[in-house]
Amino acid sequence: MAPMSDAQSFKDGLLAAIPNLRAFAMSLCGAADKADDLVQETLVRAWDKQASFQPGTNLRAWLFTILRNEFYSQMRKRGREVSDADGALTAAMAAHPEQAGKLDMQDFQAALVKLPDDQREAIILVGASGLSYEEAAEICGCAVGTVKSRVSRARTRLSQLLDVTDSSEFGPDGVSTHVMNRPLVGNAA
Repeated sequence: MAPMSDAQSFKDGLLAAIPNLRAFAMSLCGAADKADDLVQETLVRAWDKQASFQPGTNLRAWLFTILRNEFYSQMRKRGREVSDADGALTAAMAAHPEQAGKLDMQDFQAALVKLPDDQREAIILVGASGLSYEEAAEICGCAVGTVKSRVSRARTRLSQLLDVTDSSEFGPDGVSTHVMNRPLVGNAA
């Protein structure tokens, strides 16, 4: 850390430079609130990096360089950002919560393990892998009717194990679906 007199003169130099920094920031930003934010960020960065300042050099020039670099960094960052003032883009990216789905998947995996091997194999081939009954029968080395029977028994047993009686019990609950499908404020018909 610098001796007390150097630290105090650094602090005094920062305070003395504020009006000039603000004027420069206003010329770059064009808005007082943004200029004030830019000056504040400049002062924070300067304070954080005061050990890299060489005493005896031009403090104002160093501060102006920090301010200018911060301004251009913010401009580059804003160039990568998307304006979404009304929230339409954010609302379109909304997703259902994952917690319930993860728990449902854990329950399904536990139930799947409880199936007999031949039924588990058939339902995975047809249901999860998307193979036709004919392709699954060829892989299992049995008749197409046998695969259909195994898949049917597997579905019935999974329904029992998971206590599922209706297809509406899958997926997001009614409240989540309502929230996700509600019209945007200002865009309602």
